[in-house]
Amino acid sequence: MSALIEDYALIGDLQTAALVGRNGSVDWLCLPRFDSAACFAALLGGENHGHWRLAPVGAGECAHRSYADDSLVLESVWETDDGTVKVTDFMPQRDRAPDLVRIVEGVSGSVEMLGVLRLRFGHGAIVPWMRRGDGHHVAVAGPDSVWLRSEPPVTTYGRDFSTRSEFTVEAGQKVAFVLTWHPSHEPRPALVDPHDALRRSLADWRAWAARCRFRGPYREAVLRSLLTLKALTYAPTGGIVAAPTTSLPEEIGGVRNWDYRFCWLRDSTLTLETLLALGYEDEARAWRDWLLRAVAGDPADLQTMYGLAGERRIPESELDWLPGYERSYPVRVGNRAAGQLQLDVYGEVIDSLHAARRGGLGGRPHAWNIQRCFLEFLKDHWREPDSGLWEVRGPRRHFTHSKVMAWVAADRAVRTLEEDPSLRGDLDGWRALRDEIHREVCERGYDAERGTFTQYYGSRELDAATLLIARTGFLPPDDPRVVSTVDTVRRELTHHGLVRRHSVEGEPVDGVPGTEGAFLACSFWLADALFLTGRTKEARELFERLLAVRNDVGLLAEEYDPEAGRQLGNFPQAFSHIGLVGTALLLTGRDTAD
Repeated sequence: MSALIEDYALIGDLQTAALVGRNGSVDWLCLPRFDSAACFAALLGGENHGHWRLAPVGAGECAHRSYADDSLVLESVWETDDGTVKVTDFMPQRDRAPDLVRIVEGVSGSVEMLGVLRLRFGHGAIVPWMRRGDGHHVAVAGPDSVWLRSEPPVTTYGRDFSTRSEFTVEAGQKVAFVLTWHPSHEPRPALVDPHDALRRSLADWRAWAARCRFRGPYREAVLRSLLTLKALTYAPTGGIVAAPTTSLPEEIGGVRNWDYRFCWLRDSTLTLETLLALGYEDEARAWRDWLLRAVAGDPADLQTMYGLAGERRIPESELDWLPGYERSYPVRVGNRAAGQLQLDVYGEVIDSLHAARRGGLGGRPHAWNIQRCFLEFLKDHWREPDSGLWEVRGPRRHFTHSKVMAWVAADRAVRTLEEDPSLRGDLDGWRALRDEIHREVCERGYDAERGTFTQYYGSRELDAATLLIARTGFLPPDDPRVVSTVDTVRRELTHHGLVRRHSVEGEPVDGVPGTEGAFLACSFWLADALFLTGRTKEARELFERLLAVRNDVGLLAEEYDPEAGRQLGNFPQAFSHIGLVGTALLLTGRDTAD
């Protein structure tokens, strides 16, 4: 039985991240980047696919754990019959090589500890050759090399293709382990002082957290979400990955298992608005600049997602040697949805750049030219069917949300020209385009009989994305069509009070068999929609219900199963945490973001 998804905590160095279980096992780590092959892949298989456990002998889960103040430094405490011990896990922001540091500290008594390290490169497929050298254990396989040392040195030995460490810590004693990756053809990496690295890591994270301008009753949840978004940032480029994992299932035992270790454009607007509202202009500018680099080129080639540096090729394949999380198979790497036509992303890119301009980031000389090209492309193609927000792998359709976002593209371009008449653009033509799209969506995307906007033209199916209609400005919140859509979605798509993306009855619209949990970002959208339509008390109640879904260290996956009380999908999920911060800002008012 695998650990529950919510049993994991996140540590990272702004270029990759690891998941640490309550039992002290690092079960997921890709080196050297988020999208590299994992060297610990037990999360999607078993111990033999790679992990590193460090805990008292014979112990199970820790008694309690938390992040040290406003940081990504994890502290796990075990209480045994012989004493109490704390393990501090973190990844210092790197100069060159990535390091994973684990510091064992005796709190009371005398505790026997056991460390079991199984390195398996290539997503759990490759057993490295282990040797000793320069006070290290060195693991090498092809291009990968990992060096492990302890301070002070402890007894180690090999067993069952693993490296084991046995030692005892007394109250006040500390034993530190440093695991460092580097290319196998290079000399030994520079030594890291683990205790100095801890001091610097704590100082770095606390200084970053201190910049947060949010003031309100939900500050702890907001700040933890912001720290998570920062941890999902690939610092060299400013890109933000959707999640650090692949193939955590949307249905236990099902096939809805996708790779989220890439950067989605549709996250961009809310991410930029969040960062700008809360005082993180540098991160917002880096994300904006990543966006401009990624989307540059032929407008017809715009993708929904890109690699960490803006890479366009993200071929999808299956790893047949991994059985998947709780037998949820296949395990996929790459994501072929990158090649789909998704018209909504044009709106999201233009909306993001409009938000950046209004947020004080200023314009880049070529940014407006890119937007003009996108508008000209949309003029010719917005009437086409596409694969939609949810990246359906079935037939293309005229998705209502896609058309609304095409309207957003035209609307934001018009607003930009109205605010800065010195810019070049077809103001009259774009106004006409905006009006035409608006008219068609209201005529073909709204079911007057049911009183709701539908998932796609001619359909009776619902889509939680229609909850965004008021938030985008397509219609005002008090429009009867908006209110009735919110009510219908709430009545028909909620499951134990949380929102599914779309109906799970009948033939799945996304062309993939099986079902899924409640989608957490959509549930935050419902809270937003309830607030905007005047139902503040109900919005707050839903928001606080969603806060209760977070795990013990404040993290959210993509989805939630209310019946089983389990988180589902890739973890932690940027989209969920962006939704949390956005709803908190809405509920607490603008005066909470100075």
